[in-house]
Amino acid sequence: MTDPVVTRFAPSPTGFLHIGGARTALFNWLYARGRGGTFLLRIEDTDRARSTPEATQAILDGLTWLGLDWDGEPVSQAARAPRHAEVAREMLARGHAYKCFSTQEDIQAFRDAARAEGRSTLFLSPWRDTPESQHPDAPHAIRLKAPRAGMTVIRDEVQGDVTIRNDQLDDMILLRSDGTPTYMLAVVVDDHDMGVTHVIRGDDHLNNAARQAQIFQAMGWAEPVWAHIPLIHGPDGKKLSKRHGAVGVTEYAAMGYPPAAMRNYLARLGWSHGDDELFTDAQARDWFDLAGIGKSPARLDFKKLDHVSAFHIGQMSDSDLLSEIERFLDATQQPGLSQVQKDRLHHAMYCLKDRARSLPQILEKAHFVLANRPLDRDEKARAALTDVSRGILAELTPQLQNASWSRETLEAEVAQVAARHDLKLGKLAPALRAALAGRAISPSVFDMMLVIGREETIARLTEAADA
Repeated sequence: MTDPVVTRFAPSPTGFLHIGGARTALFNWLYARGRGGTFLLRIEDTDRARSTPEATQAILDGLTWLGLDWDGEPVSQAARAPRHAEVAREMLARGHAYKCFSTQEDIQAFRDAARAEGRSTLFLSPWRDTPESQHPDAPHAIRLKAPRAGMTVIRDEVQGDVTIRNDQLDDMILLRSDGTPTYMLAVVVDDHDMGVTHVIRGDDHLNNAARQAQIFQAMGWAEPVWAHIPLIHGPDGKKLSKRHGAVGVTEYAAMGYPPAAMRNYLARLGWSHGDDELFTDAQARDWFDLAGIGKSPARLDFKKLDHVSAFHIGQMSDSDLLSEIERFLDATQQPGLSQVQKDRLHHAMYCLKDRARSLPQILEKAHFVLANRPLDRDEKARAALTDVSRGILAELTPQLQNASWSRETLEAEVAQVAARHDLKLGKLAPALRAALAGRAISPSVFDMMLVIGREETIARLTEAADA
């Protein structure tokens, strides 16, 4: 029987939740949730100068918006420093580590001499095998007594076997001379103590894995399954940066992409399941595996994101979509909706979400139900209300007074009035949009009539005709 799966997401709280970090969290979340496992969150806040409570909260908010729930309370790595130091001292007692009294000046002198002689500048501490009886009473670091010969092999589920010569790795510091643990030690101790079975993270950590594996081995602890995933690049194939546009999760939230769409899109950035592009959370949890992760960097593609977003908007229930719109307005600090506006929006949703790629597009199309008379018409709408079109609207209004309020009847009445002026229906549509919505972008004129009803339709047509 295999052990329960435990994954973790371990960001450094030095800024916003990067889109790459969000994908790493998603992969860990999917892998754990799809196997009935545990997904943990660890805040790697050992860099006290750069780590801030605000950045930690930004990460928590980003994960919450994305819909990635974690198990238990987030773990602070900095708070576990005494435990990290305890393990360093245990390694020292076991003979897998040693006290190093070399100062920064000693290390620099070693490297300068090695460089001048054409030797490797990898620091070889003279204290590695010095008996304790010869140790001075002075500040010291604790270094790992790493193997000097042979190879360290990382059996990676994505990259394959990665082999590093041990003579290319130095005896890294575990505990600094001031008693503080290093990041490398802290990560291993935390992963072991938290029971992490699978370390799924960016391949920029691949070099760290060899050093961390040596700590696992020295302590006699089982190594986790390693899976180092390629980074996300911009459309130009270069490492993703701000020059490519949005790189933080909050920026995508502000652009109005629903979280479900972001989960789908991020899952496909570097992972595939056959030719499936569009899928639900349940399918993603069932399908996700490490074998589906590619070795090449994924490329951010906003057109694909728009396509995925349009699919998920179309699949959402009207009530869920209304809730997402309210969250979006709140997140972007826009005025909320009155109960009347919510009711109108919910009633109109069937004709708003068709082909919409983002929540702002829905709101733009929804102007006709959110606005009150007199309508504030945009420039294109005002241009559509010519003397001729206003006269036609005035002619149409009495035709609608007693018409059956169905799409077929409304289309027939409008077509009949247009034909009397030798116009096709499409030629009259801009004026009708201007009258009913005050915007050039809206649902079909007949959907708008059906949604707002006879009384409001006639009132708006009359207002436009008299403008």
